[in-house]
Amino acid sequence: MKKYITLVLTTALLISCGQKEASSASIDALIEGKKVTELQAKKSQLQADINKIDAALSALNVKVDEALVGIATVKDTLFTHYLEVQGNVDTKENILIQPEFSGTLIALNVKAGQQVSKGQILGRVDDAGLSQQLASLENQYALAKTNFDRQKNLWDKKIGSEMQYLQAQTNMVTAQKGVAQLKAQLAKTIIRAPFTGTIDEVYVEKGQVVGPGSPQGLMRIVNVSNMYVSTTVPETYVGKLKVGTEVDVLLTSIGKMYKGKVRQVGKFINPSNRSFGIEVSVPNPQGLLRPNQVAKLRIIDYTNKNAVVVPSNVIQKDADGNSYVYTVIDRDGKTGKAKKTIVKTGQSSDNLTEILEGVSADDVIVTDGVNTISEGMKLNF
Repeated sequence: MKKYITLVLTTALLISCGQKEASSASIDALIEGKKVTELQAKKSQLQADINKIDAALSALNVKVDEALVGIATVKDTLFTHYLEVQGNVDTKENILIQPEFSGTLIALNVKAGQQVSKGQILGRVDDAGLSQQLASLENQYALAKTNFDRQKNLWDKKIGSEMQYLQAQTNMVTAQKGVAQLKAQLAKTIIRAPFTGTIDEVYVEKGQVVGPGSPQGLMRIVNVSNMYVSTTVPETYVGKLKVGTEVDVLLTSIGKMYKGKVRQVGKFINPSNRSFGIEVSVPNPQGLLRPNQVAKLRIIDYTNKNAVVVPSNVIQKDADGNSYVYTVIDRDGKTGKAKKTIVKTGQSSDNLTEILEGVSADDVIVTDGVNTISEGMKLNF
């Protein structure tokens, strides 16, 4: 058989060579005779032969090898696309407590790490005699009030002068205001928790002289139960993000994923980077979130409840820029044939790509070994 094929090929080659020599002589003669029309006809004939040869070679070059591949059946599924941005964890309730009154810290009732409630007394500053002054003013007020009550009774009975009544009233009101002002001053000597939280750090000691405007304050109090993540997003998302939009919040430092919600959407576009700010509230049931932690936000901006999706790595590009996948046809048990299927792709997320056209639910696609196969190849799986 091999000898026969060799003989046929040799004969074909000799004939081809002879034809080539004759053809070359004919072409040379036409050129020499300046036969334009005949040369154009010859060119058309040769071009037709070249096209026929190209078509034959294309058909002969199709791989007929077999390949072992992995396959999967395409299903309708819920597909979501995320906008991923980075943000910082923060809380509105994270402050340095400053004294409002200058003096010696005569009481310090808390230590770092202690839980406190709103209004709880954290410490006290020496009032420098304000308590005694208040007691004296309260006595003056009590006397002024007694005098006013008597003058009022007399005035109601049309006894005494109006001036005596008004003078007694003025004295009482003045004493009352003096007591109120001194009580307000005295209240500043008491340091109270502005909200429920944790004393993160204490910067002073009992007996230390303190005063308003200290750079480090008395202590830091933090409430980690009302945490949020602040970040910025491109202006193209104006209208897509609303208060209440659900957001996945990933804290890589602790390996936790939380479900948050957009609680505030900025109304101002930053002209330098064309973005606007958002705040996402984050639950903190275990108390693991801390201010200034770095968080990765995944904001859902597109959802398709009945999407056809395939792994992104099975989609390839041909020389014409078309996206395609290999589907399985003529399936028979553990074998089938590869078919190049042009597809129109949509969004991509989490290594999955939405297919808008070309592949439908229940189609079988090649998932493993896509780079080793070609159109028409026999597949084993």
